[in-house]
Amino acid sequence: MGSAARRIRLIFALFSLYAASVISARSDNVKGVVYDARSFIINGKRELLFSGSIHYPRSTPEMWPNIIASAKAGGLNVIQTYVFWNAHEPIQGQYNFEGRYDLVKFIKLIQQMRMYVTLRIGPFIQAEWNHGGLPVWLRDVENITFRTNNPPFKYYMAKFVRKIVDMMKEEKLFASQGGPIILAQIENEYNMVQSAFKEGGKKYVRWASNLALSSGAGVPWMMCKQQDAPGPINACNGRNCGDTWIGPNHPTKPLVWAENWTAQYRVFGDPPSQRTAEDLSYSVARFFSKNGTLVNYYMYHGGTNFGRTGSAFVATRYYDEAPLDEYGLPKQPKWGHLKDLHQALKLSRKAMLWGTYSFLSLGKNFEARVYEIPNKKVCAAFLTNTHATIDTTVKFRGVDYFLPHRSISILPDCRTVVFNTQRINAQHNSRSFTPVEEVRKKRKWKMYKDYLPRYQDQGIVRNDEPLELMNMTKDTTDYLWYTTRFHIEEEDLPRRHDIRPVLQVASLGHVVHAFVNGKYIGNAHGSKIEKSFVFQKPMKLHSGINHITILALTVGFPDSGPYLEHRMAGIHSVAIQGLNTGTLDLTSNGWGHQVGLLGEKLQIYSQEGSSKVEWTQPVGSTALVWYKRYFDTPLGNDPVVLDMKSMAKGLAWVNGECIGRYWVSNTSPLGTATQTLYHVPREFMKPNGNLLVVFEESGGNPDGIQILTVKRDEVCTYVSEYHPAVIRSWSRRKGKFLSVAEDVKPEAQLSCPNQKIIQSITFASFGNPTGVCGNFTVGNCHSPQTQSIVEKACLGRTSCVISVKGEDYQADEDCPGTTDTLAVQVLCTLK
Repeated sequence: MGSAARRIRLIFALFSLYAASVISARSDNVKGVVYDARSFIINGKRELLFSGSIHYPRSTPEMWPNIIASAKAGGLNVIQTYVFWNAHEPIQGQYNFEGRYDLVKFIKLIQQMRMYVTLRIGPFIQAEWNHGGLPVWLRDVENITFRTNNPPFKYYMAKFVRKIVDMMKEEKLFASQGGPIILAQIENEYNMVQSAFKEGGKKYVRWASNLALSSGAGVPWMMCKQQDAPGPINACNGRNCGDTWIGPNHPTKPLVWAENWTAQYRVFGDPPSQRTAEDLSYSVARFFSKNGTLVNYYMYHGGTNFGRTGSAFVATRYYDEAPLDEYGLPKQPKWGHLKDLHQALKLSRKAMLWGTYSFLSLGKNFEARVYEIPNKKVCAAFLTNTHATIDTTVKFRGVDYFLPHRSISILPDCRTVVFNTQRINAQHNSRSFTPVEEVRKKRKWKMYKDYLPRYQDQGIVRNDEPLELMNMTKDTTDYLWYTTRFHIEEEDLPRRHDIRPVLQVASLGHVVHAFVNGKYIGNAHGSKIEKSFVFQKPMKLHSGINHITILALTVGFPDSGPYLEHRMAGIHSVAIQGLNTGTLDLTSNGWGHQVGLLGEKLQIYSQEGSSKVEWTQPVGSTALVWYKRYFDTPLGNDPVVLDMKSMAKGLAWVNGECIGRYWVSNTSPLGTATQTLYHVPREFMKPNGNLLVVFEESGGNPDGIQILTVKRDEVCTYVSEYHPAVIRSWSRRKGKFLSVAEDVKPEAQLSCPNQKIIQSITFASFGNPTGVCGNFTVGNCHSPQTQSIVEKACLGRTSCVISVKGEDYQADEDCPGTTDTLAVQVLCTLK
C-alpha cells in the first residue's frame, strides 16, 4: 500500500510541473489529444473517460443508433471497437466496408452522438473472433510467421494498418482533424505470446510501436497487456486492474484500463457465467480512486457472432451479460448502477483532475483516498472497505460512515455519500421470451438430405493419407469430407454375435461425424481446452468393398497463442479394431477429400438456391439433413429469436442471412445447453414469407423450433432505508457541489421501457424480502400494507417513486432479522 501511495504522489508531482505548460496553451480552438500522468487532454480539456466496447459486425447497422444512444444514456463518453481485418479483406486485395462492416458509418454515428472513439486497429485482435481477425489467406504466404519479426507478416500488417489510418484521415475522423477518434491501438495482448518468439518478439514490439507512431494519425496510441510498450501507452486488461496492475511504464503516461470484463464470453459446453453489478462497480471505483483516467467495459454490448465469425468453440451469443444484452436491451441493474457510478465520478471530476492526492489508512482493510484543492474548497474522497465479508463503520474527518463489505463510497465533497458500490439504487429487470402464435400450415417443414460423397466420385481430391482440414477449407466452410474404401473377406469378420468391428478415428479437432456404408454411426468432438480427441464406435461391415465417409469440421478457427499459422484440424489416423486378422490401419489407405456440403455450394439456404434441389417431407430424426419452412415476422419491435432446443448441431439461415452456429447437444457440466436461443435481427426479415433454413448435422426435431419475441418488461426495485439517496439528488453547478432535491433521502424508483405503463404489481414487500428480480420471496418481517401502498403509487403510470421509510408501511422496527428493505416487482405493458 505504501509503495502504491508513493507512486501516486510521484505522478502528481510530475503532473503538477507538466500540467501548467499544457493547459496554459488551452483555447477554444485547440484540436487534438495529448496526455500526462493525470489524464487525457482532449481539445484542450481534461477528461475522465468512461468507455464501452461495441463491435460493429456483431450487430446490424439498423441497431447501431439505439445501442450507441443507450451507451451514452448509461454515462459513457467513449465507444471502443476493434477493426476486423479478415472481415474487411477476406480475399487478398479485395476489401469490404459495407453493411455490418461499414466502419466509417459506425464511427460517424458515434460522432453524431458527441462521443469519442478508441480504435483498436490491431490488426491481430483475438476478440473471440475467427482467426483472431487475421485473414486466412495469410497462411498461404510463403515463409510467413504471424506476429513476430517476420518480413512477410510485417509487410501485410503495415499495409492494412496504413489503409485504415488513411481511411480515417480521409474522412477526417481523428481528433487532430476535429473527429471523434482520440486513441488508437496497435497489436493486442502481445505479452501473452512474446516469449515464444524470443528476440524476434522484442524486435517486433519495437517495429509495431514505430509503425503506429509514424502513421500520421495525430492521436496517442496504446498497447494493451504490453508492459514494455516502448512508445505507446501501456494499458491493462482484466477484472481488477485497480489492484492487480503495476501501472504505466513511464511517469508521464496515464492509467488506461483497456478491457474491464463485464462478464465472461462463453464457449459451447460452458455453464452460465455472470459478474455482478456490485463487483464491476467496485473495480471501476477502485481504479479511479487510484488515479485512473480511462476505463473501458469489455463488452458494453456483446452482440452476436453471425455466420461463422466466432473463433474456436465460441458460442454464437457474445457477452450477453454485458450492460446491454445481446439484443441491445439494458440489463438491469448493471446498466443503471454503472450509470450512477459514472455520475458520482463526474461529480468528483474537478477534485480528481486538479486536486492533490493523499492516502489515509482507516484501519486494516479500510482506507480513504482523497483528492483536494484546499484553497478552493474542492475535495472528493473514496472510502474503501477491501474486506470480502465484514461490514464496518469508519470515522473520516470526524464523521462516522457505514461501509458494507468490499465496497467503496464516493463523497464528491468529502462529506456526502452519493454512491456506494454495494448499495444499488438502480432498478432491476428480468428478461422474458414469448412464443409467437403461428398458423399451422406455415409451420410445415420440408427436408433435403445432403449428398454423401465416395472415394470414386468426380472432383474428389485424393491423397494417400488424410489431408489437414484448415489448409483444405481455407475457411470457406466449416466442413471437409474424408472418404475411403477397403476390401475384407468373410473370414476377416468376427464370428461371435457379441463382437463387432470398431471404427477408431484420431482427430486434431474439432468435430467428426462418421458414416459406414452410408449409415450414420455417430459423432465425437473436442473442446476449447482440448481440441484433439478419438472417436470410437462399433459398426457393421460386410465381405467385399466397404466405404467409410467422415464429415470433419471446425467450430471456428483459433484466435490466440503463438504460431496460429501452424494450427491444424481434421483427422490424422483411422483404424478398424476387432477384425479376426487384427487391427486394420487405414491411415495410408488412400483418401478422398471434398470441401463443403453440396447444399452450401448450391446455396439452398437462399430463396434462389432452395429451388435447385428437391425437398421432401421430413422423416424422423436424420443426420446430414437440411430443413426449410416459411414464417411471418412477429408484430411489434421486440427482438426476435429462434428457440433451437429441439435440435442438435448445425447452422441456421433466415432469408439467406446466417444467424450463426447452434450446438444444443454440447451440454455443460450442469446438464444444460450453453445456448438454445438465437437472435434473428428484424433487419434480416421482411413482413411475410421469410425463408428459414436449418442444416442439422446429427439429428433433431424441427417441429420443436419456436419463434419467440424478447422483452424486459418485468421491472423491480430492491432498496433499503440505508441506501444513499438517488444520484440525481445532487449536482455540480459553477464548480459547486450542491443538493437539488427538496428531501435528500433513499427512495425506490420504477420506470417502464418504451413508454409502457405499469399494469400490475406482481410482488411487493417491505421488511426482509429475499431473492432476485423475477423470483422474490417475502421474509418473516413482511409488512402486509406494502401491496396496496405500491399499487396506489404506481399502477397505470409509466414510472413511479416509492418511499422506503418503514413507518410508511407500518413496519415492525423490532422484528428480528429485518433489513428495512423494500422489494417490488411490476409488469409493464403497452397502453
